[in-house]
Amino acid sequence: MEDRIEEGYMAFLSGHSTGIGAVREVAPDGRPEIVIFVENSGDFVVPLDAVEAVESQKVILDAGKLDAKFREAIGHAHDAEDPAC
Repeated sequence: MEDRIEEGYMAFLSGHSTGIGAVREVAPDGRPEIVIFVENSGDFVVPLDAVEAVESQKVILDAGKLDAKFREAIGHAHDAEDPAC
């Protein structure tokens, strides 16, 4: 990974340009994971091995390494947005 992950970085799925959430915690209690907040769903623990890259304050995730609940939440992250805005 190019950069170090920090709280507040935006999270993206590899190959997608729309953000899916924001990093809330990095390595809580020393565990190899990050906590990502997903709008409309809350916090999710993501293993560091699911991080494909870190660049320009963006965390790029490999969707194939994410659990089903997190992938489902990602699919609803923007449900509350008004498409007319």
